[in-house]
Amino acid sequence: MKIWQKGFQVAINCFKITSIFPTQEKFGLTSQITRAAVSIPSNIAEGSSRNSDKDYNRFVEIALGSCFEAETQLLIAKALGFGELKLTEETLALLEEEEKMLTAFSKSLHVRN
Repeated sequence: MKIWQKGFQVAINCFKITSIFPTQEKFGLTSQITRAAVSIPSNIAEGSSRNSDKDYNRFVEIALGSCFEAETQLLIAKALGFGELKLTEETLALLEEEEKMLTAFSKSLHVRN
C-alpha cells in the first residue's frame, strides 16, 4: 500500500533527522518524533489485519493523528535549528501527502460501512 510505504519513508527520514539532534534531546524531542513517525506505518499495518472497515478506520485515524504529531514536532525542531533542513522539509512534504492520503482512505472506509 502506498500509504504504508510513504509512512515507512517518513519514519526512516525521522530517524535520520533526529540522529544529529543535540544529545540532551535524546529523551525529549528525538524520542517524541521517532515514536510518532513509527506509529504511522505501524498503525496502518495493524489496521489492515482487522476484520472490519470500522476497526481498520480506527487505526487509520490513529496513524493520521501521529502524522499531525510528527509534523508539529518537526516544525518545532526546524524552528530550533535541529536536524538537516533539506531532509526536514522533504519529510514535512511527505507528511502532508500522507495526511491527505490517510484522510481520503478514512473517508473511503466510512463509505464502505
